[in-house]
Amino acid sequence: MEGVVIRAVVFDVGETLIDETRIWSRWADRLGVTRLTFMGVLGGMAALDRSHRDAFEVVRPGLDVRAEMEAWRREDPDGLRENFDGDDLYPDVRGSLGELRKLGFQVIVAGNQPVQAYDALVAMELPVDAIYTSAGWGLSKPQAGFFAKVAEVAGRAPEEILYVGDRLDNDVLPAARVGMRTALLRRGPWGYLHADRPESAACDFVIDGLDELAELLDAPS
Repeated sequence: MEGVVIRAVVFDVGETLIDETRIWSRWADRLGVTRLTFMGVLGGMAALDRSHRDAFEVVRPGLDVRAEMEAWRREDPDGLRENFDGDDLYPDVRGSLGELRKLGFQVIVAGNQPVQAYDALVAMELPVDAIYTSAGWGLSKPQAGFFAKVAEVAGRAPEEILYVGDRLDNDVLPAARVGMRTALLRRGPWGYLHADRPESAACDFVIDGLDELAELLDAPS
C-alpha cells in the first residue's frame, strides 16, 4: 500500500487500552483459586489458542458463567465485578491517544466488549473521536463485518486505517484481510505470545507501547 496515507488509528480495548489484571484477580477470588493459578490458566489458554472463556471450565468444570455473573451482581451491585473503570487504563493511553489527535489522526476505540463497557469508556473522557463496542454493533471480532463497520463509521477506505490490538487472531490478521494496516501490541499474555510467532511478520508494526505510534506514523496532510 505504498503511497497510501494512514488517516485513522483504531484501538482494541482489553489489554490494549485496559489492563485486565484487576478484573481477572477479582474472578480468581470469586472462584476460590489463587490469582497466580487463574492467571496461569489464562496464559495457557492463550498459548493453546483457546478462548479465555475456557479458563473458567478448567478451573471450575461445569460452571455456568452467566449465572455466576448474575449472582455476583446481586451480591455486589455497586462493585466493579467483571467490569473496569478509569483506574484500569494503561499509563500510556491518554498521552498517546492525545498526541495522535494533535498530529491530525482520527482516533477511534472499537473492540469486543459487553454493553456496560461503552458507558465505562465514555466516562473516562478519553481524547478520541468516537467509541464503539461489539455489543452495540451486534458484530464481533474476528468477523469481517466488524472491520467493515469500523471503516464505515470512520468514513475511510480500509487502507487509510491502522488497527491496533494485542492479538493476531482477533485483531491484526482479520483487520489486514479487509485491507487495513495493522499494529500488534506486545502487551498482556496474548500480545507477548503472538508477537513471538512467525505470523507477526505480516503486521505493519509490532510495538511495545502506544507511545511508539506517534513516532512511527507520518502525520496526515
